[in-house]
Amino acid sequence: MEVSYINSSLLFISHRPINSTFELTVYDTCRTMPAVLICYLGLQFINMFLGIPTNLMVLWLIHRNKGDSCTSDIFISHLAISDVLFCLIPPLELANIVFLTTSSTWYVLRFFYGIKDSSPLLLSCICLDRYMAVVHPITFTELKDRNHRAILAMIVWVITLAYAAAKCVGNIVNFEKVFTGMILTAFAFMVFCNISILWVLKHSGPGRDEMHPVKKRAFKMVLIILAIIVFNYFPPVALFPFQDYFSPDVFRCYIHYVAFGLMDFSSSIQPMLYLSKVKLNCCHRGNTEIQ
Repeated sequence: MEVSYINSSLLFISHRPINSTFELTVYDTCRTMPAVLICYLGLQFINMFLGIPTNLMVLWLIHRNKGDSCTSDIFISHLAISDVLFCLIPPLELANIVFLTTSSTWYVLRFFYGIKDSSPLLLSCICLDRYMAVVHPITFTELKDRNHRAILAMIVWVITLAYAAAKCVGNIVNFEKVFTGMILTAFAFMVFCNISILWVLKHSGPGRDEMHPVKKRAFKMVLIILAIIVFNYFPPVALFPFQDYFSPDVFRCYIHYVAFGLMDFSSSIQPMLYLSKVKLNCCHRGNTEIQ
């Protein structure tokens, strides 16, 4: 008997004896090391209670300030939609991991996991937009009012839905390598863009000992974004290429949930970062008006 246990971004298959009379839940297979799995489920529910309202608030703010939006808002809004969809699944995930042994509900979960797996593509679009604005401002100005961002967002969604549908099937050989390649490429690209932005902001304005206050705020924000990217996405980047060096039980019940628990929590961290940025901008404008 072959039963698939699928979690946030990796397909792993457990083979059981043909004459087994019952199926074990995912929790039962990891009963010898349940702490990480319990923490993971707790983190997923925190992600649900934080991620849904904060992402909806991000969507509302972008819609309300449509006339005064920045160029990255189109990607941020699509990312918020993706994260809201993903944050809806923890109750079903809990039931499937702890209580259910049926494989039918995993098809639904795999589809939503596929949507979350592809979120680094939208993050890469955000990083690219900011990279062009800071590092290549002339080219950015020439492209600012064109529709290429909407087209790029549509292309990302086509890739995302195709990836999610393929993952939903659940029996494609070595499919996890697609995710590994995608996360490695997206992570390297995002780190490159943000480090380039930091470099330009740090070395702009020759002859000045201190950075301009506006650039200083931008520098701190980009630094925070870079730290969050590393925090959320470095664990899978660092661990998954070396999957064969871990025992199957350790990787399935420990490494897997640690890596993707951190990655999945980006669904809450990213909108909170956006809301804090909006609040800081509002406070700055208010202080300017008072002065």
